[in-house]
Amino acid sequence: MIKRFFKFILKIALWFVILSIGLVFLYKWVPVPVTPLMVIRHFEKSDVKKETFWKHDWVSIDAISKNLQLAVICSEDQNFLTHKGFDIKAIEKAYKNNKRGQKIKGASTISQQTAKNVFLWPQRSWLRKGLEAYFTFLIEWIWSKERIIEVYLNSIEMGHGIYGAEAASRYWFKKSASKLWLYEAAAIAAILPNPRVYKANPASNYIQTRKTWIVKQMNYFGSLDYSKNDGKPLKN
Repeated sequence: MIKRFFKFILKIALWFVILSIGLVFLYKWVPVPVTPLMVIRHFEKSDVKKETFWKHDWVSIDAISKNLQLAVICSEDQNFLTHKGFDIKAIEKAYKNNKRGQKIKGASTISQQTAKNVFLWPQRSWLRKGLEAYFTFLIEWIWSKERIIEVYLNSIEMGHGIYGAEAASRYWFKKSASKLWLYEAAAIAAILPNPRVYKANPASNYIQTRKTWIVKQMNYFGSLDYSKNDGKPLKN
């Protein structure tokens, strides 16, 4: 009986690995049509007026302004081009900060956030964190950095019922994502820590401050080139 049970568990684990790798390979080329978060948010009870459906318009990386690509890298994951999915130094820094104070400071990379948004659910648990690490390893192994940022920018939440760069750009600034200028891109990047609370336009004083900081980081970073994974760490 016990032997049968372990065989059953082994089969499930094997099929999970096969299907997960197959899905990651599929999404290397195919647009991600929907994420678990989109479905969860749609059926969530909220004080705000519920959207009849989410806004999500997939566009290629070439149709997303380099300003926005660089803004989210400078805002969310300064070492995106150089790490292998996990920023060890950022994790160590976050651990020390969290030990010193009550406020929890995260250290998730863009790769980790992409893995979570595309394949998993948002609630924190050891199971989800373990699966997040597994999918992060897979996408870093199978996808290019450019593909990771493309999927990330097309899948993340950028407002109530707003997902992806194109929908966010049209919602906040009434233009396509390819036409975002520097401070507009920085404004969208600035709201990502809590896009259901913050507004990219009109921006609060806090978001204005964040925008200024992000633009400074972008100027320091220089041009964005995915063919050379030599992005330099930015100044805090």
